[in-house]
Amino acid sequence: MVTKHPLPGSERHVEKGTKVIGQCDPAERIEVFVMLRRQQQAQFDALMSRIAADDPSVKPLSREALAKDYGAAPEDIAKVRAFAGAHGLAVVREDPSARTVVLGGTIAQFESAFEVKLERYQHHVAGPFRGRTGTISVPDDLHGIVEAVLGLDNRPQARPYFRIRPPFVPARARQVSYTPPQLASLYQFPQGDGAGQCVGIIELGGGYNASDLKTYFASLGVSEPTVTAVGVDQAGNQPSGDPNGPDGEVTLDIEIVGAIVPRAAIAVYFTQNSDAGFIDAVSRAVHDTANKPSVISISWGAPESVWTGQSMQALNSVLQSAAALGVTICVASGDSGSSDGSGGGDQVDFPASSPYVLACGGTHLTTSGSSITSEVVWNDGDLGGASGGGVSTAFPVPAWQQGLSATSTGGGSQPLSGRGVPDVAGDASPLTGYEVLVDGAQTVVGGTSAVAPLWAALIARINAAKGQPAGFVNAKLYKAPGVCNDITQGSNGSFAAAPGWDACTGLGSPNGEKVAAAL
Repeated sequence: MVTKHPLPGSERHVEKGTKVIGQCDPAERIEVFVMLRRQQQAQFDALMSRIAADDPSVKPLSREALAKDYGAAPEDIAKVRAFAGAHGLAVVREDPSARTVVLGGTIAQFESAFEVKLERYQHHVAGPFRGRTGTISVPDDLHGIVEAVLGLDNRPQARPYFRIRPPFVPARARQVSYTPPQLASLYQFPQGDGAGQCVGIIELGGGYNASDLKTYFASLGVSEPTVTAVGVDQAGNQPSGDPNGPDGEVTLDIEIVGAIVPRAAIAVYFTQNSDAGFIDAVSRAVHDTANKPSVISISWGAPESVWTGQSMQALNSVLQSAAALGVTICVASGDSGSSDGSGGGDQVDFPASSPYVLACGGTHLTTSGSSITSEVVWNDGDLGGASGGGVSTAFPVPAWQQGLSATSTGGGSQPLSGRGVPDVAGDASPLTGYEVLVDGAQTVVGGTSAVAPLWAALIARINAAKGQPAGFVNAKLYKAPGVCNDITQGSNGSFAAAPGWDACTGLGSPNGEKVAAAL
């Protein structure tokens, strides 16, 4: 008799505002991806500790070395194959380096294999999706081997963090806008065009029009970068024609990166908006041996409470692999202040809260000529958005944040009880936003979504000048006081800006030359 074990962290509940609307078609075919444990986990953890401590003797692993030493064991993959065979499931794809096996089959086959019931749900905001409640079960011989089973449900997981400037703003609000090269200059980015680098961009929907990019880069007088769309899990570059939808995010990310590092290659990984899609796209980017991005920009996320334990763990594990490979990952910290739009108390956004990424918060910028005259926390009030930031309840305080405190709006400060978010910041208010061209329309956009590609472009310039990747940058930045413009005014709800690190803007906005010197 086969004993079944609940998979830790796979528990799903019926969310508020969600109801069951019917059964799934048992003959419908779906794909599910299974993530396996890492070989030599203890050795890998020791390597991660040395990276977090900024040990200068640690060199980035090659993708081949990571696969060989810390990928999935061949015998573990064989066990998943045998399990698939026993349940009539097909093995669609195996990637030992990414520790994933993708299985294909009918809903009835997957229900039986993992002892779940899949139903059709409707959510008042997210719309219809396939979902489940309770836990996923795995048999004895996969117990302890399988870390996550993703894709049984396909509910929308994340949201993009860009905000188009509203057409009507209060008369007193002074509106200005900047091109990405102007911001690079204001933030004193070192000279460079990113030649020889590849920047990866993760997108959960939407697309870009080549004609928009051509027109935009020509209007700035910069050469048009090479942009490659990489389809993940049957997704691809599919512009909807709606600049307020995901197209706005996709185009914003490409235009900011391309305008600042026009000679860097840009690889855009398109996937479905589900936890399985999100994790698979990041994994494909990190392990991509064709494009080999040295920097990855992610402008999507969701409050920590929205993620299951297994999906958060699975994505964090991919982000760890990126750090080991020397790939820098820049992530938007969210646009809804200290609550992260969760509707209940303070929360931080994931994947920004992963200790293996550079979390990017937002500021409101005031300039005169070619210099910054003031910079405060981005907070445009209830309707306008604010820099995401706070303290993680999922991840402990990393080595490089030991001894830091979060200052609260009411005065007083508390030592960090978990990973503090964000690490750094940059211009994010739509009132001082970025000039972009989306679906044929000139528009001004803000949001922490713009800050992640801004920092990614800075890192790409630094990598190109240095001829090697900066890799995991957090420890170095926290050790180098003064590399960022310290933001000391404003709040994002529960947290206030303060001298040094704070839970609104992190260490501050970039002084590109000083960041380059520190890295």
